[in-house]
Amino acid sequence: MKKTVLTVIGVLCAAMLFANGQFEKAMAKSIPAMYSASDRETLIGAVNQLTRIGDAEANRWEPYYYAAFGYIRLMTMSESNEDKDKYLDQALAAIEKGETIKPNDSELESMRGYVHMMRLTVDPATRGMQYSGLAFGSFQKAISLNPKNGRAHFLLGRMQFGSAQFMGGGDGGACESFAKAKAIFESEEKDERSIAPSWGLNGTLEAIKEMCKG
Repeated sequence: MKKTVLTVIGVLCAAMLFANGQFEKAMAKSIPAMYSASDRETLIGAVNQLTRIGDAEANRWEPYYYAAFGYIRLMTMSESNEDKDKYLDQALAAIEKGETIKPNDSELESMRGYVHMMRLTVDPATRGMQYSGLAFGSFQKAISLNPKNGRAHFLLGRMQFGSAQFMGGGDGGACESFAKAKAIFESEEKDERSIAPSWGLNGTLEAIKEMCKG
């Protein structure tokens, strides 16, 4: 009961804060906190804060997007398959909340594909067929919704490379996807004040270095 009351108070306080135009400031603090958290407790706190922001600011999808990203990070910090699936379930729930606000969004669809891809890694032997198809479908849909979404091309490339290696070798078209992602990222104008998703370039450069040596 005490926890419920505190949660309600927290949401009400957040709503009052964002009504005064502080949404961007709160997000500018919470997003880096989610990225930089190096332990589960700190990361859970950052994800919970993003969720509170989303619940208070009912017309913005971004808090749920970043909360989903945080849950994926929590999954990578977990040891048991049960915990991994739990965090991926929460990531998917956050994405679905975002989609009620902004349906058919390329960034949210990319994050959905990311969840599917990570779900596969929990148990590749039994989940490969189901979740590889779901992941590919989401990344391809994200690209069709916005061909200039570098994260969609980057994640597709990771999926292509992993699938090709599982099947026996090659890159499966991954290097072409990484090259597209790199070109998109490098052509984007940088806006430090924007809360729009901007991650992916470093991962793309690392993937090119490690997977596309030829």
